[in-house]
Amino acid sequence: MSAEQFIRSDVQASAAYPVADARGFIKLDAMENPFGFPAHLRTQLTEALNQVALNRYPRPAYEELKFKLRQTYSIAASSKIIVGNGSDELIDIISKAVAKDGASILAPEPGFVMYRGSAMQARVNYVAVPLNPVDFSLDMAAMRAAIEQHQPAVVYLAYPNNPTGNCFSNQDIEEILSIAPGLVVLDEAYQPFAIDTWMQRLEQYPNMIVMRTVSKWGLAGIRLGYMAGAASWMDQFEKLRPPYNVNVLTESVALFCLNHESAFTEQTEVLRGEREKMFNALSEMAQTRPGMHPFASSANFVLTRFPDSAATFAKLKADRILVKSVSAMHPSLHNCLRLTVGSPAENTALLASLANV
Repeated sequence: MSAEQFIRSDVQASAAYPVADARGFIKLDAMENPFGFPAHLRTQLTEALNQVALNRYPRPAYEELKFKLRQTYSIAASSKIIVGNGSDELIDIISKAVAKDGASILAPEPGFVMYRGSAMQARVNYVAVPLNPVDFSLDMAAMRAAIEQHQPAVVYLAYPNNPTGNCFSNQDIEEILSIAPGLVVLDEAYQPFAIDTWMQRLEQYPNMIVMRTVSKWGLAGIRLGYMAGAASWMDQFEKLRPPYNVNVLTESVALFCLNHESAFTEQTEVLRGEREKMFNALSEMAQTRPGMHPFASSANFVLTRFPDSAATFAKLKADRILVKSVSAMHPSLHNCLRLTVGSPAENTALLASLANV
């Protein structure tokens, strides 16, 4: 008797999500906020956490947290909100909810790997539609054809997209919303670094859900995601949300930070400025290096193609700088590294190391 006798064959053929050991490295591989918790708020947060009743389960409806999210981000009263243990849990809930025989989930690729992984785990057919390889925009002819053929229950559109960093055109998104037979999920995980948002257009599109996370905002460690949309969808998803899925410490930290939003907004503004500095420096570097090309980004990372990404990755690692190699994720990402925007000092170290490749 062995585990292989009972574990699904597709699970056995898959691999666990890889997370590199970043101890001792400048960590620029996971799109985290590099600044840490604002120092002037730490004592107040400690006092707030001292009041948390750790012996009690969380309040099951999370009404106070939802109210604060609605108030902070101007979410329409007609839209319902669901909170999750990170966006990953919300993606899993959606996959489980639509897992009918013959159902499909569709997403452009390269894109966030959890769309595919979650669909596989729920045994839902996953349809990948390649982006235009030059600028990673949506290939609308291919999207139309795939939607017509597969009639997907869900279409995911990351806005901005990971790992490419670009925002798809509003005109293309509007067309997909008009032709999609089911749900369209706008995944705005990186919205703090972008200009536009679809959150205020929820009432205009009852087949759209906007999903976000506080991870990129500076709170990756508390694992909180949320999504908002029409009750017709959200009431069904709520049935699959595990009870007490957001713990009391996460809820308390999130409420505290939403009440001090400006401190985190200041950090994201700094990172937006650092992103532009990094992109300009990489673009200047590319002028004398054939085969090197940074892609403009609306997120907190810059996807960059190198003549030899493996050698570049190894050089950075030797200099104790960890970035993400995405070269094997998709053919259009050949020789690409995803460079998280770090602190000014971290970015300076990154660029100095790249100058010596």
